[in-house]
Amino acid sequence: MVSAVAPQRPGVRHERPCALSRKDDSESTFAPAAASRYTALIMAIARDDTPERLVSASRADEEQNFELKLRPRWLGEFIGQSKAKEQLAIALEAAKSRGEALDHVLLFGPPGLGKTTLATIIANELDVGFQQTSGPALQIQGDLTAILTNLRERQVLFLDEIHRMQPVLEEKLYTALEDYKLDIIIGQGPAARTHVMEIRPFTFIGATTRPGLLSSPLRSRFGILLRLEFYNEEELRFIVTRSAEVMGVPIDQDGAAEIALRSRGTPRIANRLLRRVRDYAQVRGSGIIDRPTANAALTMLEVDAHGFDEIDRKLLLAIIQKYDGGPVGLSTLAATLAEEEDALEEVYEPFLIQIGFLDRTPRGRMATRLAYEHFGLPMPGRQAPLF
Repeated sequence: MVSAVAPQRPGVRHERPCALSRKDDSESTFAPAAASRYTALIMAIARDDTPERLVSASRADEEQNFELKLRPRWLGEFIGQSKAKEQLAIALEAAKSRGEALDHVLLFGPPGLGKTTLATIIANELDVGFQQTSGPALQIQGDLTAILTNLRERQVLFLDEIHRMQPVLEEKLYTALEDYKLDIIIGQGPAARTHVMEIRPFTFIGATTRPGLLSSPLRSRFGILLRLEFYNEEELRFIVTRSAEVMGVPIDQDGAAEIALRSRGTPRIANRLLRRVRDYAQVRGSGIIDRPTANAALTMLEVDAHGFDEIDRKLLLAIIQKYDGGPVGLSTLAATLAEEEDALEEVYEPFLIQIGFLDRTPRGRMATRLAYEHFGLPMPGRQAPLF
């Protein structure tokens, strides 16, 4: 086996690279090869999460501070998600009356619907500390140990993208969530021994956009499971109006409704479109967002009445015009659009399928009647399937 350490020159002081020398005194680290694979995977996913589209539900780096100003701080200010709010309100009131930590909470649903906002609201309602981290940020067992042992009584620990947490860390989390205890291995080899540390009772909140990737043992540790649904146009109109009030932007009901209509049922997209329409109103309008101003701005940004952008329209038109409405295979469609297959399957197609414009069948992708009507094209007669 080839050594990973470079030969040392005499008279020159050599230090071990920090990536290989970083090791917790009480924990074992991943092998360098495994660590490099995890790093490559995390970097690849991080690049995919960076939104390049105006109607992407992923958060851009520059939007972090902007979203903080718009987030509601209390459950009564949170708009929409009535079922989740009702369950959460009862659990919060019961936990406060008993003086106990709230049961662990799992928030799941598409991105941009308010999972992080709800986590901060829970901490505010309980009047306790709030600490946030994410699955990819926890690299070694020592990271998780340090966070858990420093938690205060009934504090809220929020772990975003919990489905991307490493399996060895997930297993270490089991006893901490269930028994508020942490098993630490001290030493190595035959001299190794186990030390059990007591952890103060705390509330763990996990958030994920892909609940199917969570293991059953981890899911069973959560006492409260809340699924966040897409917002309707009326709820989004209230959100746009509230955000405009916080930003100090004059807007009327019709202007807010126009932005809500094109926001794909997602508050993050609604707030992003509001910022762009605000700029247009200040530069080319009177500074007030009304329906004509909002319509002109969003038309210029190529966001249509269904929230489609140029890529969505290209995808649907390629299926309709080049492949007679389908079925067409994923690899063929990716080559036609010069896009990656993963991007089509995980980024572009889900919304089109949800609103009924695209059908994903075993034979391939097919455009639906709604897609033809949207573009004003006649729908050809199709032969009934043989099986």
